[in-house]
Amino acid sequence: MSTVPSVKLNNGVEMPSLGFGVFQIAPAEVMGPVRVALEAGYRLIDTAWGYQNEEGVGRAVSESGIPRDQLFITTKLTNSEHGYDRALRAFDASLARLQMDYVDLYLIHWPVPKAGLYVETWRALEKIYADGRARSIGVSNFTVAHLQRLFDETGTVPAVNQVELHPRFSQPALREFHTLHGVATEAWAPIGQGKGLLEDPVIKDMAGRYGRSPAQVVLRWHLQIGNIAIPKSVTPARIRENLDLFDFELTPVDVQQLSELAPEERIGPDPDTFDLR
Repeated sequence: MSTVPSVKLNNGVEMPSLGFGVFQIAPAEVMGPVRVALEAGYRLIDTAWGYQNEEGVGRAVSESGIPRDQLFITTKLTNSEHGYDRALRAFDASLARLQMDYVDLYLIHWPVPKAGLYVETWRALEKIYADGRARSIGVSNFTVAHLQRLFDETGTVPAVNQVELHPRFSQPALREFHTLHGVATEAWAPIGQGKGLLEDPVIKDMAGRYGRSPAQVVLRWHLQIGNIAIPKSVTPARIRENLDLFDFELTPVDVQQLSELAPEERIGPDPDTFDLR
């Protein structure tokens, strides 16, 4: 049984505060890490059409023997499938690859503002939700402006916005906006995608003081500021280690220091300009 605390989304659905991400895990290799994660106690698994590994995730989940209602499965609409009808067909295709009747969370992966279709696409997600085929719906990589347009033009507030978020890109204004409107903040690249964050001397010093790994310190920071985090690894020991966060806490001073870590910069693309379709 998982010991990960949950977050109550704005529609009452409970979502684990810590999950396992499968970004950049090859389709032929994804089943092994997902199996390890499920055995370790993860119950939130985050995939996407664009990762090309939904099928392997679905097989690993099916073969795990864990009752479906104890799992929280997220997938995402790929950028080429924006638009009402295309989004509905894309969702059907994702369910087929996952071999599932429903998902727990379905996200628009990127707003692709140049296409100008994300409001229309969101209306398709509203239908999917109304039909009971997604227990909750949300967005990914949406800015305040993108979210505000959804609020102004549709009737459903996203349950989740999954965005790049880590101590070098802590997005305080966006997180405050989420809190104001009841949107849960979910962090991708929560430990920096292996691009130097865990080598930061501030984080390494904290890890030494707490007797924890740098990744554990950063993931604990996410939980304490209210984020949902989905770290990814293909190494069994690290998969297990990243879940071992619930018997220590950072001090308020250390949380604040991590929240202000320099430099404040993105690892990934800018949602206002990203247009890979």
